[in-house]
Amino acid sequence: MLCDQCRERDAVVHLTQIIEAEVTQLHLCEKCAAAKGIETTVAMPKHPLGDFLHAVQQQASPAAGDQVRCAYCQTSLRDFRASGRLGCAQCYTAFEGALRELLRRVHGAARHRGREYEAPAADNAASELEQLRERLQQAVAAEEFELAATLRDQIRSFE
Repeated sequence: MLCDQCRERDAVVHLTQIIEAEVTQLHLCEKCAAAKGIETTVAMPKHPLGDFLHAVQQQASPAAGDQVRCAYCQTSLRDFRASGRLGCAQCYTAFEGALRELLRRVHGAARHRGREYEAPAADNAASELEQLRERLQQAVAAEEFELAATLRDQIRSFE
């Protein structure tokens, strides 16, 4: 199929436009599509981990990748760079230096610094409400009615 615009080259871009109930098709060659501002090359998105693994591979000498092997599964550093996967748990010890450098590049540090756990507010409120109820029972048992009334009001405000 020839290009609808220049009628010289084969059409590689096929546009379909629907306006209201009318369908219009436009077949363009790569040059005419580029002139209209339509990009014809599709770039594959790069995965960031691949870039980091490649950078680590470039830093280490090729011989070092074959010399360093896991004593347990015999995975080499080169195998790790190619697949992005370690062979076993002992690989972390065998490749510690390279992994620290990789983590430093990926995360900005070789040590994990995650968020601290915070108990949900509902659990704190429930435990505080339970404590108020216990104090209320103690105040009633000790016949401290003014304190009991204050505690009762606090319990009602929670509920």
